[in-house]
Amino acid sequence: MDRHRVVALLSPPQSPFELACAAEVFGTVPPDAPTHYDFRICAESPGPLQTTAGYPILVDADLTALQEADTVVVPGWQPPGRPVPPAVTEALRAAHRRGTRIVSICTGAFVLAHAGLLDGRRATTHWRRTAQLAAAFPEVQVDPDVLYVDHGDVATSAGSGAGIDLCLHLVRRDHGAAYAARIARNMVLPPHREGSQLQYVAQPVPAKADGSLAPLLEWAASQLDSRLTVARLAERAGLSSRTLARQFTRQLGVSPGQWLLGQRLDAARVLLEQTDLPVEAIATRVGLASAVNLRRRFRARLGTTPGAYRRTFSEVS
Repeated sequence: MDRHRVVALLSPPQSPFELACAAEVFGTVPPDAPTHYDFRICAESPGPLQTTAGYPILVDADLTALQEADTVVVPGWQPPGRPVPPAVTEALRAAHRRGTRIVSICTGAFVLAHAGLLDGRRATTHWRRTAQLAAAFPEVQVDPDVLYVDHGDVATSAGSGAGIDLCLHLVRRDHGAAYAARIARNMVLPPHREGSQLQYVAQPVPAKADGSLAPLLEWAASQLDSRLTVARLAERAGLSSRTLARQFTRQLGVSPGQWLLGQRLDAARVLLEQTDLPVEAIATRVGLASAVNLRRRFRARLGTTPGAYRRTFSEVS
């Protein structure tokens, strides 16, 4: 199988963490997992490249590396208002014309906007920079309230942490939920956050002493085949349904119902990939009651059918 070639386009001063977001997802192979990606870095001018941490990174490839990329990642741009060299914008446009997927992490969205790749489209960046992006590029529909926006050919993320979410989302799209979950487990991270979740969630006001939803979420994830409702979740947490909804919004940026549906669809994806169970049985196991309901929810959320998803990502020989 041909590996998917991912190239990170760096610029001085480069944020090491934003580069690491892409490198850890695309450049590190989990134990006992196949290698699906080749990862490398490039810059307009090869050689030592200064970082925001004060030490240099040695870059061995120039912009010609983009000509062989299947995905180009722009991991930040500092300072965001700095002009982008014409050679960089033209290299990105040329890559996009060839069908290369162009992805930005955090302020890397400014580079994509300079290249015209975000014109007339929704995009996001770090919440502190969304107003600046909107003012500088009025033709871009800047959404300050999401973790990432994926158009298929072009994708943008909010801050660095959301960059990891976007990269894992792209792995899920390329190779399925189970493979992305392996990478997330290797990084000791939650396997999936929806791009529509809020970027900046206020600190919760605890309803109880610890106030964390983590124990409830862990319990609910183990009970997907049962009749879980918001009322039952609230009862388990010792809260009213209204208070629980507020806690979910504050801590996760989504409603209890949205979170629960996401968990059920994630579980369905893994079962479709790793078992040959009938769709009806999978629907029952994940608490979606029927194959009809699973197909409807699957198509609404993922834009495909369970059968088509299984054909694409099945690990069962």
